[in-house]
Amino acid sequence: MVIQDTARPAVEPTPSVASVPHKRSVFDWAVDKSFQSIRDEFFRNVQFTEPKDDPGWFGPGSAVWYVHEHLPTVQIAMGAAAMMETLHPDMAWMAYEHTRALERIDGVPTGQFDEKAFSSRSGHTLSFFFGVALASTPVAERVSKTVRGMHNRIEGVRPDGHAYKASDPDLLTWNYCTQAWALAASHKAFHPDPLSDERLEEFFHDYARMGSELGGANVPTTKEGVDKYLADSLPYLAVTMPTVELLNPTAPWRYPSWQRPVVSLVDWAIQDLHPEWAQKLMNTRQYPKPIAAARRRAVKALLGSFRDGKMKEVYESYERMGVPFPRD
Repeated sequence: MVIQDTARPAVEPTPSVASVPHKRSVFDWAVDKSFQSIRDEFFRNVQFTEPKDDPGWFGPGSAVWYVHEHLPTVQIAMGAAAMMETLHPDMAWMAYEHTRALERIDGVPTGQFDEKAFSSRSGHTLSFFFGVALASTPVAERVSKTVRGMHNRIEGVRPDGHAYKASDPDLLTWNYCTQAWALAASHKAFHPDPLSDERLEEFFHDYARMGSELGGANVPTTKEGVDKYLADSLPYLAVTMPTVELLNPTAPWRYPSWQRPVVSLVDWAIQDLHPEWAQKLMNTRQYPKPIAAARRRAVKALLGSFRDGKMKEVYESYERMGVPFPRD
C-alpha cells in the first residue's frame, strides 16, 4: 500500500466494496490464522461490522486506522509499551500484585508466568486496542467503559508505603503516553509504508481521545508533548523487582532453542525502540552502530514480509463504512 505524505482525503461511501479486488499473500493469511485463537476467545464481544456507516472515533482514512491496520508492528508496539510502563513503580507493583498473568501460590507471585492467564491478558488488551481504534462508536465506548470500571477496582500500597490507584488520572496519562509513543515508534521504524511525520502528528492529535476517554489528565496531543511527558517522568522512574520479573515474556530463554535467534532479535528490537534514558534504565544491550543498523533492517524485513499484516477485522471495518479498501 502506498500512502501519500499529504493528509489522506476523506473516503466517500460507495456501495461496491467488492469491486475493489484485494489479493492477500500467504504471509498475511498466516498472520490472520495465527490470530484466530485470540479472536475466538477474546473478540466475541467486540465486533466490527455494525452499525453500518458508523466510523467510530476515527474512521477510514485516519492516521489511527492506518497505524492499527498492520498487526505485526502493533504487536511490537504493545511489547515496547508494556516494558516502558513497568519503569513506573506504581505501574510495576500494580501489575505484580494484581495481574492474573503471574503464577501465584497461596496468593503470592512466584515470578513465573501463568501461560493461560498471560494469553488472556494479552487477548483482552488487543481487543481493547482494536475495538477503540477500528470498531463503531458504541463498541469503542463500551470497551472504554469496561476498562474504566476495571481501573476503579484496582488499588493498593507499594512495599515502601506509597498508595496507588489504577484510576489515578496522572497514572492513566503515563499509561496512554507509553502506548501512543510505542505505536508511533514501531510504525515509523518497521511499517512497510510508514506515514510521514506530518501524518503521525495527526495520529497523536486524534489518538489523544483514547487517553482522555480513559480518564487521563492533560493528555498530550502532539509527539513533542508525549515525548516530553515521558522524559519529565524520569525522576519518578526506577527499575524495581516487578520491572525485572515482568520483562520475562520476551526473554529468549523462555522459548525453544530453535526459536531463540528470532525471539532474541525481536526482544532487542523492542527495547531498541525505547528512548536513550529508558535503555539506560533497562541496561539494553548496545551494539556498534553498523551492527545495530543491520539488526534493525533485519527486523524491518521480517515484519515487512507481512506486507499487509491485516486481520479480517480491518476489512470488516471498511465494509461497515461501505468504502473500498485502499488499493495496494
